Amino acid sequence: MARVRLSVAERREELLRAAIEQIEARGVAAVRIADVAAALGVSNALVLYHFSTKEKLVAAAFTYAAEGDLTHLRKLLGRRTTALRRLRAAVRWYAPTGQAKGWRLWIEGWAVALREPALREVSGDLDRQWKAAITEVIAEGVSAGEFACADPAGAALRLTALLDGLAVQLTSYPGAVARYRAQEWVDDALARELGLDRKALTERDR
Repeated sequence: MARVRLSVAERREELLRAAIEQIEARGVAAVRIADVAAALGVSNALVLYHFSTKEKLVAAAFTYAAEGDLTHLRKLLGRRTTALRRLRAAVRWYAPTGQAKGWRLWIEGWAVALREPALREVSGDLDRQWKAAITEVIAEGVSAGEFACADPAGAALRLTALLDGLAVQLTSYPGAVARYRAQEWVDDALARELGLDRKALTERDR
């Protein structure tokens, strides 16, 4: 069956999605241009036409993944509801016990970012934008009198550090932490940062 002819933008997006899948499955070091090409049934030359090197393909794939995560985060935080509900929805989605995909990709990315400036920039920018968005919604909740937090930026950093650390534990060491226990810790941390007890956090989120 002949392949559907795609626009340049559509083809690039298809290649980036395939690259993300291959990186998650094989890791950055092991993945090859040929793996991405084979996953789509196209030639190596086609992949290289759009991304002249493996390094550029990998960097673009992480950028694409980051943009997708940030778009979803903004959608959650842009809902017309209380700051608490928006914040809890974002934290629950981002947590490794939630619906966020790609934790294997980002753990791989963090490791490679230690040596690759391009990936360090992408992952660092995602981290900064995530913290800024969480800081903003916490500040909105404080202004609205929904909860108390003397240091929204510090709270955002501590919550992010906890979520990232739990992601490593649950993804890299299956069975190290029960998913229900990890979710309890996330709820406890969120309630503590907002000056609420955990029961109040749950009740106000309904």
